[in-house]
Amino acid sequence: MSVMNPPRRARTRRAGGPARAGGSFSAWANRHRKWLFAAPAMIFVGVLIIFPLAWTLYLSLTDSQGSVRAATEFIGLQNYLTVLSDFERFWPAVGRTLAFTGVALAFEVVLGMGVALLLWRPFRGEKWVRVAILLPLVATPVAVGMMWRLIFDPNIGFVNQLLGMVGIPPQPWLSGQDTALGTTIFMDVWQWTPMVVLILLAGLTSLSDEPDEAARVDGANAFQRFFYITLPLMMPTVIVAILLRGIDALKTFDILYATKGKGGGSFHEVETLNVYAYGLSFDYNQYGLSSAVLILFFMIIIGSMWLLTMRKKAVSK
Repeated sequence: MSVMNPPRRARTRRAGGPARAGGSFSAWANRHRKWLFAAPAMIFVGVLIIFPLAWTLYLSLTDSQGSVRAATEFIGLQNYLTVLSDFERFWPAVGRTLAFTGVALAFEVVLGMGVALLLWRPFRGEKWVRVAILLPLVATPVAVGMMWRLIFDPNIGFVNQLLGMVGIPPQPWLSGQDTALGTTIFMDVWQWTPMVVLILLAGLTSLSDEPDEAARVDGANAFQRFFYITLPLMMPTVIVAILLRGIDALKTFDILYATKGKGGGSFHEVETLNVYAYGLSFDYNQYGLSSAVLILFFMIIIGSMWLLTMRKKAVSK
């Protein structure tokens, strides 16, 4: 009695089909594992970024005010036209924002490079010096603002008392229209220069010693070695420091509000775009106008990032 068996080739094909399908999926997942593992976090962060931007953009196109639950009407670009025609508050705030960012960033990069060069070579007690330099980063900006507000107080402040000892009359500092912005810039430089020092010091420690030693053998002095060798090699790192710190400086709010309060002072002497938008939202409940300001501010930040990124690519070539 003979038993009919299916062909060996057909049986093998049916048994191997699912295995090959599972194997192909495993191979695909293995090739793209870095994206698969990162996908949940990327989606989560994307939602956190896209939803607030979309909602702010929507509010900027409406007449939302008074209450976020109140009925709104779509008005198109009217809020943007209103903001861009405001030469009393908006454009001065743009100027103060750019001035605050540019001046603070210039001092922080120059001072950060100087301090990084001093810490570049090992010396006795360097660990304690590095810890002392990083102390301003530990404090919150609000605490830093309140501390310097007391130090610069016209009546009881330590600075004016010190100036009086050498015969210099008391200065208004934060209370003066001409000195308030410069004083807040000093506070920002004091707190955030250590961050620039960390970035530049990391770049310096990664440099090879051979170009500097070759220039030293050729008779180049310290200034020549810095400007013609160290600085060109450090330019990509310097631009990264400018990019990171510049974006952060553009968004400065807490230290300004902690020292001057609503409106950036009685005469809006330190009112930047952040302070201006905050006042429109929480002091006057003009949510549509404040959203338009924030969208314009976001475009300024994106444009600044793009310019610095293009500059970094040009330097890296």
